[in-house]
Amino acid sequence: MSSASLRRVAGACRVRCGLPCQLGGARYYGTGPSQAEARDEDTASRNAPNVHARSRTYFSGIQPTGVPHLGNYLGALRNWVKLQREAKPNDTLYFSVVGWHALTLPQDRNALLKAQTDMVALLLAVGLDPERSIIFHQNQNPDHLELAWYLNCITPVGKLRRMTTWKGRLADARNANDESEVDDSLLNTGLFTYPVLQAADILLYKATHVPVGEDQQQHIELSRDLADSLNRQLGAHNKEFRRTFPLPEAVYTPSKRILSLRDPSSKMSKSSPFEQSRILLTDKPEAIKSKIRKAVTDSNSEIAYDPINRPGTANLLTILAACEDAQPEQVAERYAGKDHGILKADVIDAILELLRRPREEYERLIQARDYLDRIVEGGLFKARSASGKVMRTVRDRLGMLAIP
Repeated sequence: MSSASLRRVAGACRVRCGLPCQLGGARYYGTGPSQAEARDEDTASRNAPNVHARSRTYFSGIQPTGVPHLGNYLGALRNWVKLQREAKPNDTLYFSVVGWHALTLPQDRNALLKAQTDMVALLLAVGLDPERSIIFHQNQNPDHLELAWYLNCITPVGKLRRMTTWKGRLADARNANDESEVDDSLLNTGLFTYPVLQAADILLYKATHVPVGEDQQQHIELSRDLADSLNRQLGAHNKEFRRTFPLPEAVYTPSKRILSLRDPSSKMSKSSPFEQSRILLTDKPEAIKSKIRKAVTDSNSEIAYDPINRPGTANLLTILAACEDAQPEQVAERYAGKDHGILKADVIDAILELLRRPREEYERLIQARDYLDRIVEGGLFKARSASGKVMRTVRDRLGMLAIP
């Protein structure tokens, strides 16, 4: 897309599309940071003097590899909306559909094309506001790949060998029982180096905070290491550039991991061949009722939260607690003397209420293709404006010719 075209779509918003304003959600502002948050912000500011005082820049991405499930919503998407709601006016939020990451495993072309548009509709449906958050497709901004290449050139292979999440991705993709059934003979270069691309995604926008699950801790640590290494390389002859990139901090979701309804020894997954194992954000009410009623529990009629010995029952309590913003141990106390049928009925009601509005919004948004295109075009303009400034500095300091 030309610069002129990008400028034309820079102002894309709901007013121009004519759709009801409830689609994108309202603009929210937080009431001020806690003492702990203030300390975090001061640290981020010291790491990145070019960032406005006490401001934060958030970046997170989601792969377009199928409809998000309940675990994705409770563990990530709902947290994104919360961050957006509590962000201060000078904070910046980037949420990207990361298509290049999806290619690390085999994908169907037509399904992937559709999934990318569907994912944007879902992000808006759950409450992301394009007037407050920058929503765009990663694979429409080539700066991601260019920075990833520079980072690849300074990443020790040993660091990548210590990354373990690729085993989980391969196990999910191959429907293996556990990670012991996969090894590096099944590993391709893209999957091996995708933590470097993930680091590029983060550093490209000088993100100070990254909303992630606890299973991504290794990747955040790698991103911090690479930011430090690249800073030292950029500032080899000029100390001014030794703090070009802030060291990103992880923002972990408070929700517990949601497990498979069919096999509670594994997490809920989009790639599982068993549809009954997951609740999708687009599932109709009857499908949700059927899946919860058939969810695995155990033969003990007493309701108790015991993730080790009674994972199925514990998973239902975890889901109900997450829907209510409560702790599963506290929720379990309400079911003393009650059976699994009552628990499942309450879980069904909670999920139906939680997902009702996002599902309705998605069904409406997915019919507004022109509107969705304008949203991501506007987001891309903002993303490329920010990343372009960063890459001009990086190219110059590394001795690369400027792009005409």
